[in-house]
Amino acid sequence: MSFLRLSRFFIPLSVLLVAGSIFLMLKPGPKFSIEFTGGTLVEIRLPEGKTKDDLVDSAQAFTPASSGVALGNIASASTKDGTVMLRMRNLSNEEHLELLAHLQTGTEKIQELQYTTIGPTVGASLKKRAGWALVIASLAIIVYLAAAFRKIPGRMSPWSFGFAAVVALIHDIIITVGVFIIIGWYTTFEVDTLYVSALLSIMGYSVNDTIVIFDRIRSNLVTDGKRESLESIVDRSLLETLTRTVNTGVGALIMLLVLFFFAAESIRWFILALIVGTVIGTYSSFFVASPMLVWWQKRRQRSSK
Repeated sequence: MSFLRLSRFFIPLSVLLVAGSIFLMLKPGPKFSIEFTGGTLVEIRLPEGKTKDDLVDSAQAFTPASSGVALGNIASASTKDGTVMLRMRNLSNEEHLELLAHLQTGTEKIQELQYTTIGPTVGASLKKRAGWALVIASLAIIVYLAAAFRKIPGRMSPWSFGFAAVVALIHDIIITVGVFIIIGWYTTFEVDTLYVSALLSIMGYSVNDTIVIFDRIRSNLVTDGKRESLESIVDRSLLETLTRTVNTGVGALIMLLVLFFFAAESIRWFILALIVGTVIGTYSSFFVASPMLVWWQKRRQRSSK
């Protein structure tokens, strides 16, 4: 079995998935939590006989007396626990208390389970820091891999290993984000700081898989680089690491699936992101990172002639 031949099919597939994910990131884009957008989030448990639409209609018809400013557009979503999440503009404490008093109508009282408010300045700062975290992690990986693979045969550039690994990382992150944009259409999922932590964890897992394969490629280049082509060495290295990589991925998935079904609701999206990233990261180690390494080296050889 030749992985490089199979990559002729999988590389175009990856390009389509990445292009589709980028399109989804631009329009409609991910749903950000109030940690990034700023605003107020209220979780409410409704009494018997009252629906989410009743709650939203009542909230939208309310104007706080303390400010005289209507609540404006209110985003709502039902949770698996039967509660309702309301997201709206920033509310002061006085406006929040007035809203609760307004919603407390009739003999059956609503129950507020969560009240969170974050200013827009804090949200914008968090969004910028999250972006920088991903960029700095990618650059650090390039430098680390270039240093780790500096002792390779002269015909190979150590930077090509870093470049190929980061291309695979970007591939994994973009597709994972695209998958979760689609998930956000049908669920209450929103991009928050925990999800960004999951993306960074995916980067770490993906680069770990890639380093194992690249290390085998380096070893085979040292011993057989003079009598074998780079394509042959890469294919053989992928076959030699196949069992280890698949076993590691399956073991990680078993643990993550158990956590997904039995862990707390608050970290379920985090676990699901790791599951998606583990699958995509294992795939990209074979069909993105290694073919990119071969392509980069061929391009380097052509440009040096």
